Amino acid sequence: MALTRSALRLFSGRFTQACQVRGYADAPSMSLTFAAPSQVLYNNISVKQIDVPSFSGSFGILPAHVPTLAVLKPGVVTIFENDGSTKKFFVSSGTVTINEDSTVQLLAEEAVPVDSLDISAAKELLAQSQSQLASASSEVAKAEAEISIEVSEALVKACE
Repeated sequence: MALTRSALRLFSGRFTQACQVRGYADAPSMSLTFAAPSQVLYNNISVKQIDVPSFSGSFGILPAHVPTLAVLKPGVVTIFENDGSTKKFFVSSGTVTINEDSTVQLLAEEAVPVDSLDISAAKELLAQSQSQLASASSEVAKAEAEISIEVSEALVKACE
């Protein structure tokens, strides 16, 4: 019994010490670099929070977030700027890297401001994609149509 208490005290002391060293959410802001092949949207700009859609689930990023690497799925990236404003971008795919020093790199295949999206064009693209899936004769054509449907559905949802 005495051995168990000693082990528990040793473990709890190390656990408390580990939590104190990390200092979650101590940083006042984080630095964001957000780019697509044709443009740089944010270049090392300080922001308060970033919400991203990923294949492992959508999540928010705050200063001092645990280092993470995730694959983006089609959806809306929301950036909360230091002045309190928010900006939303539709991304088709990409990656997000969160570093230990509160820097974040968001690299997207395509990134478009949500306010410049056209819901009728997105719905038309969805209908075309569904038609392509129905008429697909090969596995490759089916896979391409399914990807197009996934992106189109996310576009329609972003417009609503």
